Amino acid sequence: MRTKVTLVLLFLNVALFFFIFQFERRWRTEDAWKVTRTNVLGAETADIRAIEIAGGNSSLVLKKTGETWMVTRPLEWPANPNAVGRILTELQFLKHETSFNVADLAKNGQSLADYGLDQPRLTVTITSGDPANPSVASSPRITRLRIGDLTKDGLRLYVLSPDGERIHVVSQSLARSLALGFDDLRGDALFTIPVFEARSLNLQTAAPANLRIRLRRDGSRWSFETPVVARASKTETELAINALNKLEVASFITTNPPTPRPAEKPSLRITLEGNNRRETLILGDPVPVTGEARKPGFTTFYAQLEGRNALFTVNLPSGAKDGSGRLALLETLQNAQVALRDRHVLDFDPAGVTAITLTAPNQPDLNLQRLESAAKTADAAAWQIIRRGDGAAGPQTLPADRAAVTRLLEQLARLSAAETDGFKSDAPTAADLETWGFNRPEREVTLTLAGSPAPVSLQLGTDSAHRVYARLGPSANPGASIYAVDAEILRELPVAPRAWRDRLLRELPDGARLTALKLTDLANNQVLLDTPVDATGLPAAVLPAAQNQAVAALLKQLHTLRAREFLADQFADKVTVAGEERPWRYKLEATATLVGGAGEQTSVTTLFLTPRVGGDLQVAGSPAAEFNTVFAVEQPLVDALWVLTEGPRDPGPGK
Repeated sequence: MRTKVTLVLLFLNVALFFFIFQFERRWRTEDAWKVTRTNVLGAETADIRAIEIAGGNSSLVLKKTGETWMVTRPLEWPANPNAVGRILTELQFLKHETSFNVADLAKNGQSLADYGLDQPRLTVTITSGDPANPSVASSPRITRLRIGDLTKDGLRLYVLSPDGERIHVVSQSLARSLALGFDDLRGDALFTIPVFEARSLNLQTAAPANLRIRLRRDGSRWSFETPVVARASKTETELAINALNKLEVASFITTNPPTPRPAEKPSLRITLEGNNRRETLILGDPVPVTGEARKPGFTTFYAQLEGRNALFTVNLPSGAKDGSGRLALLETLQNAQVALRDRHVLDFDPAGVTAITLTAPNQPDLNLQRLESAAKTADAAAWQIIRRGDGAAGPQTLPADRAAVTRLLEQLARLSAAETDGFKSDAPTAADLETWGFNRPEREVTLTLAGSPAPVSLQLGTDSAHRVYARLGPSANPGASIYAVDAEILRELPVAPRAWRDRLLRELPDGARLTALKLTDLANNQVLLDTPVDATGLPAAVLPAAQNQAVAALLKQLHTLRAREFLADQFADKVTVAGEERPWRYKLEATATLVGGAGEQTSVTTLFLTPRVGGDLQVAGSPAAEFNTVFAVEQPLVDALWVLTEGPRDPGPGK
């Protein structure tokens, strides 16, 4: 039984192999024959290296160099990849709808002339490499395709095969792709290195200046290497490169070329370097364009590409400013050392600043320090003021206003050279430094950065006209550039600790409440208010309705006591208000009780007050034992105190 099964399986295998070799192979051979029968060209289209299209008295030649196609006749110029790709596709996939032998023409009394093939309208000569091994240099293979007349219906073409033995009837799309002129086949762009690939931008002006400007890209930053070592503006530099990539040939010059040629006497050389390639545009003299030929907002130059003889004209956007307020491309390139420079004076990350020191002549240094906290962002981190103590006392600390410090860092990060004459000098002399006030700077700002061994130092000087100038501190850069900056920056850098002190003086903790208020007129020691406060936060004494509301507002303000602004760093027995030194007029005592722990804890907060000055100013002072400061109170507290101090004497409206 097992032998029979084996014989049956063996027979089936033999039958299967016979079917594969006899029928499957024949089907595949027939398919290949059909393809060969309909394709006009064969393997010679696999590695096309040159194409010549000749017709009449003109010819156009395309050659492949590496992976790039070039037009070499009538002018040498980079080819349009899309146009070349269309021609290659037409040639590689050219199929006929029908064909017939040339040898049969005589039988019907016809010749090649009847099909326009004795003197074809177009002759396409294809130069290709060895399709079996295109990577190895070998003798080129030449293939010629002759294109004749249209068929009678005007929809197809007659094409003579490369061997001259058959006439093919093909689609008219072949003629349309081959009939493109030089202007259709040439590439449009003068620069092809995109921004993301660009590694450097080089400019060279005309003699006698011969100013060489080189900008180099390092990661995401751009910087000048010549004529000055400085930061470049990433935005402005990349906008300039984008504008260069948009430049196109306006027209080619085939007669009456300019003398001298741009390469012989350039007015500006522009070079872009990318990944292992570089492209250089050489501008010559401006083209004398007048009347209707003149393009508004542009200047036309004679130009060449480096290494090529073709002469052409190019239109560069020109004018003082473009629609966005920036310099146009021509002015940007001609003034690149200024137009492409980063106008920011400081280069730092505000989130990385851990300490700030402000210095001014004849004033103690002010030190601001960021506290290590659980805050996830630097903006949410707390800051403190560090003050040197008197005598043997150690340094004192005060909470700093986080919003004020954040604003300071933002102002420093945005500090920029003025739009007009902002870059004063990149090599200042000793006389320059003295003229601009750097022998005795008005301010010096030192920023300590996390993870950086050297601090960032900024000096601000002023001249006799009170204009403000900035430079990086000499400790970091002795030959630092000088910038003219907005004078407003000095107002943003007060050295007095009160300018940076946290406006929140006291906020009662949970479990604490105000239990009593007492307000005394110190002029005659008259008690204007003396009332306990019940558990609901209302005065326990019976008061007129207006005073009752005022006390409620006063309690709310005292629970979270804030200064509108600080007027002095330390408390004094007298205060200067409206240009007059005067003693304190009122004394406000607020008793607070904290429940918890071993028992109730009671504390009294004392504020000395001036009368209300104007509509919104009333000054308060806190003794040294408490907040030790003089400050202006906020408006709700001013209004509440007015009712309690002046309300009883206020005759009311119309009296």
